Amino acid sequence: MARPKKPTYEFIPSRNEYRKRIKGPDGKYIALYAQTPDELTEKVALAQRQIEEAVYRRENPTVREYAEKWLTMQASSIRVTTLADYTSKVKIYIIEPLGDRYMQEITPDDVKMAITKAASKSASIYRSVQMLYKLIFTSAEQSKIIDESPCKNLNPKGGKAPKEKTALTTEQVQTLLDAVRGLPYPFIMLCLYAGLRREEALALQWDSVFLDGSAPHIVVCRAWHIEHNRPVVTTELKTKAAKRTIPIPPQLVDCLKEVKESSISDYVIASSEGQPLSGTQWGRLWKYVTVRSTKERTYTRYVNGQKIKHTVTPVLGQKAAHNASVVYSMDFQVTPHQLRHTYITNLLLAGVDVKTVQVLAGHEHAKITLDIYAHLTYNQPKDLISKVNGAFANNPK
Repeated sequence: MARPKKPTYEFIPSRNEYRKRIKGPDGKYIALYAQTPDELTEKVALAQRQIEEAVYRRENPTVREYAEKWLTMQASSIRVTTLADYTSKVKIYIIEPLGDRYMQEITPDDVKMAITKAASKSASIYRSVQMLYKLIFTSAEQSKIIDESPCKNLNPKGGKAPKEKTALTTEQVQTLLDAVRGLPYPFIMLCLYAGLRREEALALQWDSVFLDGSAPHIVVCRAWHIEHNRPVVTTELKTKAAKRTIPIPPQLVDCLKEVKESSISDYVIASSEGQPLSGTQWGRLWKYVTVRSTKERTYTRYVNGQKIKHTVTPVLGQKAAHNASVVYSMDFQVTPHQLRHTYITNLLLAGVDVKTVQVLAGHEHAKITLDIYAHLTYNQPKDLISKVNGAFANNPK
């Protein structure tokens, strides 16, 4: 049996070394040097393995590499806030479970196992994550990165059913406003009496507030979001319908007039420097509300260098032990979106037609308003009693 030929290398006298030129992953030649043929043989073998791996990785990227590339490709076509939401979900629900695996080797079972983390969240989060899986792997299929998407037969149903939204009662609204006669007060009033989303209220500027005349109103034309804790205010809203003009009632007019008298900022809700709130500042503002509820909460404290968990069960009417200015005056919890929900609920209960409510709320379609609030419009006993009585008027007792 013939013995394999030893590779021959060029000897370079000026370097007193042997040289071998091989083609790199980009098609260009690279030169390798060593003092002995055996050493150069090892270098060539190692370089060829690295080149083969580089070519393979370029043709078959990992899930992390392709998902990050896909996000970059979306940056020019979607809103900044949408991209931030996508990036967060891709990192948590796609890259964390599958990131180090190659795209080509992902199976439908791998995806089903990975997506179970999202299935433990709300139905909306699950649907969003499922959509991202399908978009990313379909894009890879269209680019010939993979032969077939493993996401084609994902179960569209999953996640926890959303909790039914509840509006604040008149009594709860009064309790809330009495509790926060300070920094959060204008924000709460804008959400309660104009139905603003959080990002709309925090971006509102005085040039969009009209308090004089027979029809005071505000114009929603900007949105707030944060990037690395820094505030960014943009004219790019959630939808086209989000840009709207909202008539405002006397309660909000009086509130805004009072705020404007002492304002030193272009923004209705501003930091002490007159700038829009950062992420941290927004967190502190809303904590001013949450600490006044009777919800049980746990704090971590350090005692002699050790972490000690401390649970507080607030009692209605009592003052906080660590801050006498904080009184536990709210036996209910509040979210910013619940304030907007209360606004929309009050409009519908007052008999405002659905189309008008859709416009005032900034919903893109009346169907959105109907899907969420139909029970308020069509299921009130006082509105149905005459119809029910008429249906059974001639039936025997």
